[in-house]
Amino acid sequence: QVQLTESGGGSVQTGGSLRLSCAASRGTLSNYIIGWFRQAPGLEREFIAGITQSGTGTNYAVALKDRFTISRDNAENTAYLQMNNLKVDDTAVYYCAARVESYLAATQLDYDYWGQGTQVTVAE
Repeated sequence: QVQLTESGGGSVQTGGSLRLSCAASRGTLSNYIIGWFRQAPGLEREFIAGITQSGTGTNYAVALKDRFTISRDNAENTAYLQMNNLKVDDTAVYYCAARVESYLAATQLDYDYWGQGTQVTVAE
């Protein structure tokens, strides 16, 4: 089992950048595929990106791949989401999640453990 905690959210202007962190406060992050999701009020939870245990494989939502980058540092027991050129529509609660199975997936039902989320607000 693993316990995840997101951090790094906040308020930024359009065009700005944020780096979100997903730290495993309990468990070993390298045992899991890590995914990032987001959810705006009233909308479905949306897949952003996933990364394999070693960090050598990734998958992205096509619409976000040019601006968002997922990475991980297993020595720090932490995964990251770098977000650049932020837009108002990026405003959402951002979640990280851990997947036990060893292949990439892109739906929330494929992930087993979830953090509490961190708010990202982008204003004009």
